[in-house]
Amino acid sequence: MTSSPTGPGPRRERRKSLAAGLLIGMAVMAATDEIVFHQLLGWHHFYDRSTHSVGLLSDGLLHTAELLALVAGFFLSADLRRRGALAGAQRRAGFFLGLGLFQLFDGVVDHKVLRVHQIRYGVDVTPYDWAWNVSGLVLLIVGCALTVRAARRDGTRRPTA
Repeated sequence: MTSSPTGPGPRRERRKSLAAGLLIGMAVMAATDEIVFHQLLGWHHFYDRSTHSVGLLSDGLLHTAELLALVAGFFLSADLRRRGALAGAQRRAGFFLGLGLFQLFDGVVDHKVLRVHQIRYGVDVTPYDWAWNVSGLVLLIVGCALTVRAARRDGTRRPTA
């Protein structure tokens, strides 16, 4: 076992912990989007520029990617925990960063740049776009604040030479 900056014991792997949280956060937001907007409300499919069957196929592919990210994030997290190397504050920060990154990417790139789908059809999408993107930005800001907080806490625990 290697020593951590705070004394003897396992070394916390902050970057991998952040990556685990990021994967889990992106997967959770993708699942929330798919379950609520694609399935329950039926407002859109991941890809709406073709037939209904292609839209359903695209939802299935999104669901597959989301599940793979979720499983990968949990396996990475479990491995870090097993080795005593999980940095919980970084994983938590990564989770919020993942939530916000997915939300903003979907809102800006998928909805506006690529136009693979809109949030909803047959209505003025402006309030939906604002709510979608502002909520993603808030989640991203929370993730950034948690990342800075975790880094500062780590910095204050390091002994001075």
